[in-house]
Amino acid sequence: PEAKKARLGSSVKAPKLVKVASCNLNQWAMDFKGNLQRIKESIKEAKAQGCSFRTGPELEITGYTCEDWFLENDTFLHAWSSMADILRSDV
Repeated sequence: PEAKKARLGSSVKAPKLVKVASCNLNQWAMDFKGNLQRIKESIKEAKAQGCSFRTGPELEITGYTCEDWFLENDTFLHAWSSMADILRSDV
């Protein structure tokens, strides 16, 4: 058992350190175009700062206080469309 531990221990490498950007942007409810622009700019800034990961709040695409708008299919369509735009872009 000790020999096995020694073999395993010698092949295990330390995890790589990463830099993470945590973003809280000035997002507005249902402002898909403006929210998307601010998200993309924050991604560019995070990359320029050497970040490997960039996080944001769960409703940064739609904005908070959408209330009844979440019952509309257009809200989901616009949110997913914004996410697809981010993933397709070069940011």
